[in-house]
Amino acid sequence: MAYFETQDGVELFYTDWGTGKPVVLVHGWPLSSDMWEQQATFLAEHGLRVIKYDRRGFGRSGQPWEGYDYDSFAADLNEVMEELDVTDATLVGFSMGGGEVVRYLSEYGSERVSQAVLISAVTPYLLKTKDNPDGVDGKVFDDIEAQIRKDRPAFLADFGKKFFGRTALKYTVSEAVLEWNQEMALTGSMRSTLAAAKAWSTTDFRDDLKQVTVPALVIHGDDDATVPKEVSGERAVKLLPNATLTIYKDAPHGLFLTHAEQLNAELLRFIGGGAEPIGTPVVA
Repeated sequence: MAYFETQDGVELFYTDWGTGKPVVLVHGWPLSSDMWEQQATFLAEHGLRVIKYDRRGFGRSGQPWEGYDYDSFAADLNEVMEELDVTDATLVGFSMGGGEVVRYLSEYGSERVSQAVLISAVTPYLLKTKDNPDGVDGKVFDDIEAQIRKDRPAFLADFGKKFFGRTALKYTVSEAVLEWNQEMALTGSMRSTLAAAKAWSTTDFRDDLKQVTVPALVIHGDDDATVPKEVSGERAVKLLPNATLTIYKDAPHGLFLTHAEQLNAELLRFIGGGAEPIGTPVVA
């Protein structure tokens, strides 16, 4: 297991697979980098170097009391890039991870980055305010906080079903996937779960997006009930100087699993890996 320590003393867990053009995967809330198993395995099999890490407070990384704001998250990403000497990279951010990607690019520039991908991302600004009237009412986020404080496991179990669009009529993922999702979510601390939710629900990325000059791919599901495309993907692509938008039909928030094959193929086309696996995939 690989770790390194950030300048403020937090141990970050990471994996670094394969060789070739690097891809850095930044996970969503309230999960860990394990959520990327379909993408990480596929991309590494197709000749790419795939790096993923657990955000502070989640997964196998340290759980400090402070540092759950996007400046700190972007600083952690910057340290990952420097520690592993990553250049010519594609940054891929899912959900709240999209915020890390754009904050990193606006604060640290694109010297080490050639492309960016935002998947089901929280950008540009979720919270409804006077100058963001189309955002989500703050009471929604207040209710999330209250439910987490009251019974975090119960909240996460319900959230997981919405996350994947799982209903009695839509068997989008198995019960085993929901259990796995719950296990990942519970690796985070109560503090990090609450503080990170506050960050992704209230941070304004509109100015950050305007400073992202690298080619960007924005991917969103049209059935995303967690971060609706109307307040996120469709708005983000208008602020990015050089971006394209792909909408996945019937895809919920967690499309990295429900639409893994479609997503993997699109990432490979955008990043430019090999059309065929570089070796024979492992078969049970």
